[in-house]
Amino acid sequence: MNVFFEEDGSFKVASVMSETDSALQVESASGKRSKIKANTVLLRFEAPLSGFMDTANSEAATLDLDFLWECCGEDEFGTVEFATEYYGRKPTPTETAAIAIKLHSAPVYFNRKGKGRYKAAPAEILKAALAGLEKKRLLAERMAAYVAQLKAHEMPEELMQKLDMLLYAPDKNTFEYKTLDAAANELKVNHIKLLHACGAIPSVHDYHLGAFLREYFAKGTQFANEEIAEIPDNLPLAEAEAFSIDDSTTTEIDDAFSMQALADGLMRVGIHIAAPALGILPDSPLDVEAMKRLSTVYMPGNKITMLPEAAIRPFSLDAGEIKPVLSLYLDVAADYTITHRESKVERIKIADNLRHDNLEPYFNEETLSADSGHPYWANCLFLFNLAESLEKARGKYDPTKPPQMDYNFYVENGIVSIIGRRRGSPMDKLVAELMIEANQQWGALLAAHEVPGLYRAQMGGKVYMTTKAEPHQGLGVAQYAWSTSPLRRAVDLINQRQIMSVVQGTAPTYPPKSDALTTHMRNFELTYKNYSDFQTRMERYWCLQYLIQEHIEEVHATVWRENIVKIDFPPYMTKVYGLPELKAGMRVSLKVQEVDTLMMELRTKFICVLEEAPTILAIDEDDVFIEAPPVVETPAVEEAQAPELNQEVVG
Repeated sequence: MNVFFEEDGSFKVASVMSETDSALQVESASGKRSKIKANTVLLRFEAPLSGFMDTANSEAATLDLDFLWECCGEDEFGTVEFATEYYGRKPTPTETAAIAIKLHSAPVYFNRKGKGRYKAAPAEILKAALAGLEKKRLLAERMAAYVAQLKAHEMPEELMQKLDMLLYAPDKNTFEYKTLDAAANELKVNHIKLLHACGAIPSVHDYHLGAFLREYFAKGTQFANEEIAEIPDNLPLAEAEAFSIDDSTTTEIDDAFSMQALADGLMRVGIHIAAPALGILPDSPLDVEAMKRLSTVYMPGNKITMLPEAAIRPFSLDAGEIKPVLSLYLDVAADYTITHRESKVERIKIADNLRHDNLEPYFNEETLSADSGHPYWANCLFLFNLAESLEKARGKYDPTKPPQMDYNFYVENGIVSIIGRRRGSPMDKLVAELMIEANQQWGALLAAHEVPGLYRAQMGGKVYMTTKAEPHQGLGVAQYAWSTSPLRRAVDLINQRQIMSVVQGTAPTYPPKSDALTTHMRNFELTYKNYSDFQTRMERYWCLQYLIQEHIEEVHATVWRENIVKIDFPPYMTKVYGLPELKAGMRVSLKVQEVDTLMMELRTKFICVLEEAPTILAIDEDDVFIEAPPVVETPAVEEAQAPELNQEVVG
């Protein structure tokens, strides 16, 4: 005797070897023996096993589900009884098996009620279920067509309409994502690479920029309100005229210097900071917008300003104009010691805006000993000597320190130029030290008058922000309150309001234990870091683009640690897989194999160790990162005219 039975959701046939009331020992046509439960047996028959299932399946294929559903009635039924009723006679074993197979294959039509027992689905439910199946079928057909288009590197219009989601916020439950995923899996490529190949990412640069804008400027970069308050016209006019020193691309000029010889042989040096706090009132619409942005966003070839142009121009220290400023005056003796300090809120005339590229040929290490003929050479020399005196007073003067490089990125019409500038040059030191002096002295002024401010502190190697005056060990100062870039940083604007309240003898905008002050500090600290990470990412993008642009096939690099190297130029850190074990500081030559600006990846191959002498590197393993290298808070980085100098990509 043979049996037709159900096991693991499918039907099988086998010969009976032995049997009890509850179980059977059976043997399949292949000779495999097994034990099955008696209640799984749907049919007993004597026909040969060979070909039984093939015949039953062929018969099942001829059966019409709609007709079967109409024949079965509303009551629950068994397979054998229904087969008898359907054929109008005693069915053959293969016909009974065919009915079982067909009923089992259509759960939409027939609800299963037990082994070999079913009940027809109600008409309304069946209609809805069939509509759902048809919808799925059409959807599957559409997906298959779109997958074929994607594999042919054509972008379906329906997917294009969901491009933002596919690029930046993938929703795995959507039809569009599943379609893209299916095509990417078949091609064995990354989703983003496939979209790029299909022309959905016309600009790789804009793809990276778009991710940032989507998160921080979802409503666009335009300002809703650009109105500023009326600037007081009764501020005193400074006796001296000022000049600024900035990069050629700087448009928000927020610091300048003046010099005035005093009768007693002293030189009065003025540090003048643009005063937008006079025109941007706390909690005004423009202030609310500034406190959302919190900083100007810098990237090669572009920037998103914290303030609108209409609010920048009245305060930017542009040449030939008289502008309101917050000034710190230093009375400097012949030995460059400071005998007196005084802060004022006033107006000053800006005589010149000096630019790095024009000034540096006339003011550098080689021109310190002799007049270069530049009209500001003598002033710059005096300020540089004062800067070195201030650096020594901070305990940070070290002429033996190895030089470090900063890099400026200039982008025009998609062509990038990367210009290296040695950090700590006379021009940089002049600006950096005087800014540090202003920031620490104004921080001390706030602390002395018990007026809260926002301080940058460093203790035990950790850099953090606080509302209390705490030491900054890296800079060697007792306190450090960012105050010299109020056109570009919200922290500086906030501190300027507090400083002005002390200087002018008015109530501070943010009183002690101000919740608003603490909130602004926390928001700024997080946002500023994210802005900095974005700037670093875009600089890394342009470094990769430079390799493509200049057709560079071989680069030299310095081993940083393990398989991490720092490429000489463009300044880029990367991993080199297959790099032999080399000491840190060893010089190597690498072959450029693949540059991928879309995925921000550089693949190189080790060629050889260079014979030139190894470069000695100061390495702190806790401060080495690949994607977002650390910003070491040295004077040049902290206040050397900003992020506009674009801190070195590799940290």
